[in-house]
Amino acid sequence: MSGTDQVTMALVVKALDAATLRHQAIAGNIANANSVDYQPLKVNFEEQLGFARQALARGGSGLTAGDLASVRPFLEQEPAPVAGKAAVMIDMEMVKLSQNTLQYQALLKGLGHRTSILGTAINEGRK
Repeated sequence: MSGTDQVTMALVVKALDAATLRHQAIAGNIANANSVDYQPLKVNFEEQLGFARQALARGGSGLTAGDLASVRPFLEQEPAPVAGKAAVMIDMEMVKLSQNTLQYQALLKGLGHRTSILGTAINEGRK
């Protein structure tokens, strides 16, 4: 597998991990929507990818799987809600849940196509 393929696969795996963690955070937010003093959770992942992209742009060389070692999704609390405003807006959480589901499915579909191509190559085109 080439270096680019390794980086791509590492990114897909990390994105799947982030989507899984995001699903858990959204579920927790919905479950605790009516809890007093609950502070919603979010996943920090895309911001880290942005930092990796900036580092790549500055360095000019290709991104390696090692460069991605520090990029991993983690939970953090949302900023405190404004007084008088609900901490969790269930309709917005449902939108986030739908978006995350679509992203997760797209990642799995891409990964499935990739493994299918590899399987065909390994079997020399035979089924």
